[in-house]
Amino acid sequence: MDIDFVLPWVDGGDPAWRAERARYAPEAADGDASEVRYRDWGTLKYWFRGVDRFAPWVRRVHFITWGHLPEWLNAREPRLHIVRHEDYIPKEYLPTFSSHPIELNMHRIAGLADRFVYFNDDVFLTAPVTEEDFFKNGLPCDTCRFSAPHAHAPGDVFAHILLNNTGVVNRHVSYARAKQLHARKWFSLRNGLKSVTRTRTLSHWPFFVGFSAPHLAVPFEKRTFEDLWRVEAAGLDATCRRRFRTMADISQLAARSLQLALGRFEPRRPLGSPFFVGAEQGAGPAARAIAQQRFAMICVNDEDAGFDFETERRRLIAAFETILPDKCAFER
Repeated sequence: MDIDFVLPWVDGGDPAWRAERARYAPEAADGDASEVRYRDWGTLKYWFRGVDRFAPWVRRVHFITWGHLPEWLNAREPRLHIVRHEDYIPKEYLPTFSSHPIELNMHRIAGLADRFVYFNDDVFLTAPVTEEDFFKNGLPCDTCRFSAPHAHAPGDVFAHILLNNTGVVNRHVSYARAKQLHARKWFSLRNGLKSVTRTRTLSHWPFFVGFSAPHLAVPFEKRTFEDLWRVEAAGLDATCRRRFRTMADISQLAARSLQLALGRFEPRRPLGSPFFVGAEQGAGPAARAIAQQRFAMICVNDEDAGFDFETERRRLIAAFETILPDKCAFER
């Protein structure tokens, strides 16, 4: 199988990008233009080093950017495809400062393999992975775990988006029929006992209650995005026209939910774990997991909650240097 990786990135310190962003404001009261989404931890090179060392089988890396590039990036590396927003996102959706138009149009990237793995730039490979960790029998490998998302507060944007994603699935997939066809995969112990227990507990509702959303890389079939646009064109179009994230949006996780609901996946446990950099422990737990290579993949999620950014940034970089000290082919 040809398998590609897709990685979007933004340089939040680029004066030109900041000037363009400043010309626009959130278009609704529930908009999300948080500064924390754009600050740079200086860890991007370790994403590329991790891919080069731990997933040398990847066919191509599609690196999505507004236009800026890290000064250390080797743009001549044959496996690297630099993709600017205007290269694949329809012009009526540009400029955008929301991740959703960037993600929902990924299937339009020229030369993208039919099977690809989508990464956020805070998700890193920290140990060897194989093709079959992501795709088996031609299908994405994923963990099915039912979850009932709900908004904890009026401004809980992410929870509202998860609810919107679940609405998409319920509009277009018969739960009763899907349960008959795919229960074997949904309840497989290969998802892990905790996941199976949760799924069985929530499976008695007459509709999809939702799927747990991982803070990890997600394998996709390109056809899933094509199908999603075919059945939910109006909702996706409305999402892509909003320049900033809002609680009315649909996200790329709707495509993942569609894969799970339709049984277009092979069950497996998560490859890694998310870590949240917060006030209590900073980046300590994440740094230890990286240095000890406890997982094949980790997410280092920035909670922007009362910690010294520079101190925790240095702690993470020191941990990455422990396992990935050498330059790779993606660096000059």
